[in-house]
Amino acid sequence: MSVADLPVPRAILWDWDNTLVDAWAGVQAGMNAALRGFGMPEWSIGEVRARARLSLRDAFPAIFGDEWGRARELFYAEVRARHLEVLNPLPGTLEALEAASPWPLGIVSNKQGPILRREAEHLGWAPRFGALVGAGDAAEDKPAAAPVLMALERLGVAPGPEVWFIGDTGVDMRAARAAGCAAVLLGDAAHDGGVAALAPDAVFADGHALAKCLRGLAKTPLPA
Repeated sequence: MSVADLPVPRAILWDWDNTLVDAWAGVQAGMNAALRGFGMPEWSIGEVRARARLSLRDAFPAIFGDEWGRARELFYAEVRARHLEVLNPLPGTLEALEAASPWPLGIVSNKQGPILRREAEHLGWAPRFGALVGAGDAAEDKPAAAPVLMALERLGVAPGPEVWFIGDTGVDMRAARAAGCAAVLLGDAAHDGGVAALAPDAVFADGHALAKCLRGLAKTPLPA
């Protein structure tokens, strides 16, 4: 499937970090606080971008073992202290969100739910979304279907290929497919193996390209 083959959406779901916002500095600070607490080498921003995919409850046990709960506390203490001051929209994000405004919108992130919602409120974006689902809100996190289905339930929209899930990683594409939705990649996925490795249903170079497509689709009547 290509962009031209995508069905007109009935709803659009978005990943958060590195899809709509640049929050890597906060994630790096939290990760390195946890690593320091365990006497482990800190991660560069490149390592964070390459390795931060899963939610904390899925990723930390493999890194910190049985004491991953203590690492979690170190991580979140640092993130809560600074995440808002280093949070920035990515280029084209506002344009894309404006173009998407005719549709029901939701967020499905592997960022902890309360932190995700605080960031959306800080940016003044929370009213744009009928669902803001983060890590820990559903029984499982991405790449499972559970958080996607939770968001769609809150939007009152059934899952299907007319729901676009837009993200930047293979975890996002897998979550979309698990829920039966269209897997739409934003960017080139250079940090996650590239476009070919992720095999999305469609890909947009950036928010500007996505906005252009959505503006055109907004003029197209929904199928009966």
